[in-house]
Amino acid sequence: MSLPADSHSERQALFVSHLFIYGQQRGYGRVRGEGGVMLRRYPDHLRGPDAAFLTTAQLPPRTSPEGYLTTIPELVVEVRSKNDTQPEVDEKVRDYLSAGVVLVWVADPDARTVTAYQANQPPVVFAAADTLTALPVIPGFAVLVGDLLPV
Repeated sequence: MSLPADSHSERQALFVSHLFIYGQQRGYGRVRGEGGVMLRRYPDHLRGPDAAFLTTAQLPPRTSPEGYLTTIPELVVEVRSKNDTQPEVDEKVRDYLSAGVVLVWVADPDARTVTAYQANQPPVVFAAADTLTALPVIPGFAVLVGDLLPV
């Protein structure tokens, strides 16, 4: 896996920052930056979302002997890289939802959109001028997509 570009890192930091301000500081849970989440064991299936949010009900989180989260976050964020194909992104979303993630955000920096996925619901696309929410995971979370995906 290649290292993300600087612009990817900046966008990842913006998501983590907003999740910290609207979620962690308000007592709804704990935010994580990019880190390993063990979606399944035997055989192990590991993913590394760009950001994740664990609600207070999920704390303290469980980890594998290797230090990866085994508590499945309620919200994960994937920031698309230039090399990500749509089938790869779709597979990640399916993996997260199948493992029990409640809300998956896929940010597309080029289109300046965030697509929100929840199990058994159609995806919802938020454009740069739209306000992204994190219901049902983080009450009161609201930020313009354009603030998360600057030009």
